[in-house]
Amino acid sequence: MAGNRRAHGGDASPLRLIVIAVVLIGLVLVSLRLMPGSPLASAAAAKWGDPSAPVDRAATAPPDRSSRPSPTASPSPSLEPLPFADKQIDLDIEGWYAWSVLDTRTGKIIGSANMDETNTTASLIKAWIVADYLRLADKSGQTPSDAKLADATRIIRDSDNTRAEQFYNSVGRSASIKRLISICKTTDSSVAADGGWSRTALSPRDTARLGACISDGRAAGPEWTKWLVNEMRLVRGAGDFGIRKAFPEAERKKIAIKNGWIDRTKEQEMHINCLAIGDNWTMGVMVRYPINMGYEYGMKNCQKITEAVLRSTT
Repeated sequence: MAGNRRAHGGDASPLRLIVIAVVLIGLVLVSLRLMPGSPLASAAAAKWGDPSAPVDRAATAPPDRSSRPSPTASPSPSLEPLPFADKQIDLDIEGWYAWSVLDTRTGKIIGSANMDETNTTASLIKAWIVADYLRLADKSGQTPSDAKLADATRIIRDSDNTRAEQFYNSVGRSASIKRLISICKTTDSSVAADGGWSRTALSPRDTARLGACISDGRAAGPEWTKWLVNEMRLVRGAGDFGIRKAFPEAERKKIAIKNGWIDRTKEQEMHINCLAIGDNWTMGVMVRYPINMGYEYGMKNCQKITEAVLRSTT
């Protein structure tokens, strides 16, 4: 029996040696994985998320976007320039003159350094008187008769003084000018000392503001603005001079105007004033000079001043 056990034990020795060898190799491999600096240690650490292990930065870094173009905001559309240049002019004109232009899209005002100085308006103010009459009528629920509209046409197109006085009385005389100052947000204007319409004081800057007030409907109200502006485009005869004459013939019929001209014997001066309403702009030009030089001198100078500040088309 003992001999049989030895024989059996002898047969199992090689198998035991193999098992022991495998175990030893496994222990060696484990020790290598745990040994600092070992390639197997680095691999294991990387696999199990060891923060001390070296990491492939190229594989884990976020993508480089520095070479991509940065997004740019879409440019806002710029407004087309008005036909006027913002500059000071020095013309060979006798007496005093000033001008101003208002951009009705932005409210920006440009003009001569003295555009806040005033002149007596003469017939230029009739555009406001008619506008005030029409707005008040509509506000009270009344529609002007055909006869009244015909009178308004004569006041605007032909500068009829008698009818202008009648309208001025109907809208409260100087109270109407006070409404102009309030509604049109003028800053330089004043009511005449005698309360009359002819000696109302406006500056070129406030004249441009009056034009904007008519154009945007504040003056005549929504019901009558289009009618009034169209009447101002149809100004004729002696009152058709000044600003719009500086424009090409094809453009003139689109420009609404109201001018004023008077000889002031008390001051021995001529007062000539021009208001114009164009596309996206309004303009006021005023001149004052010795009375003996006549009307035509000032009428031509309103045009000359406008031409001097128009942008060059060449």
